[in-house]
Amino acid sequence: MVSKARYIPKLRRKTNYKKRKAAVLSRKPILCVRISNENTIIQYILPSLGGDKVLASAHSRQLLKYNWKGSRNNSPAVYLTSLLASYKALKAGVKDAILYTGVSPYSSRFGAAIKGAIDAGIKIPADEKSLPSEERIRGEHIAKYAKYLIENDPNRYHTIFSRLLAEGFKPEDYPKHFDRVRSLIINEMR
Repeated sequence: MVSKARYIPKLRRKTNYKKRKAAVLSRKPILCVRISNENTIIQYILPSLGGDKVLASAHSRQLLKYNWKGSRNNSPAVYLTSLLASYKALKAGVKDAILYTGVSPYSSRFGAAIKGAIDAGIKIPADEKSLPSEERIRGEHIAKYAKYLIENDPNRYHTIFSRLLAEGFKPEDYPKHFDRVRSLIINEMR
């Protein structure tokens, strides 16, 4: 007698299913953060069993509209992209959300995304200790490192920051540049 094997489909989605289930059951919008080698994507998604609905999103390339010259995937850029997406989400009626990292481990860039959302006015449950400092979000650590390299190893400075320097941006100016772009975003989106 031949036994009938039962077919079980493979789960092919790159997802942490335990986190996904918790997000769906919470019935709250989720703050979804995706960081690639060059860019950052921030989305507010309302998950459901029938399919997810994107409520608001922002891509780090949109920072170019505000004359952003820095990297588009470091902590300052993640914060600014999250700030932009969060203001859009507020206009779409989102008042609170939860962070969804998917299969990625939590890092300071995820903390920068949360801080951008909180600063825009979205309520997200997060411990203040898990968020990066204001100095790190402004890029002061990058500016300090750039100044250190200028004094001690100019060749390495030109190697590491070659892409920024080619665009006419000095990495030691990150904090001032960040403040200017943040104020432009806040003034436009409010």
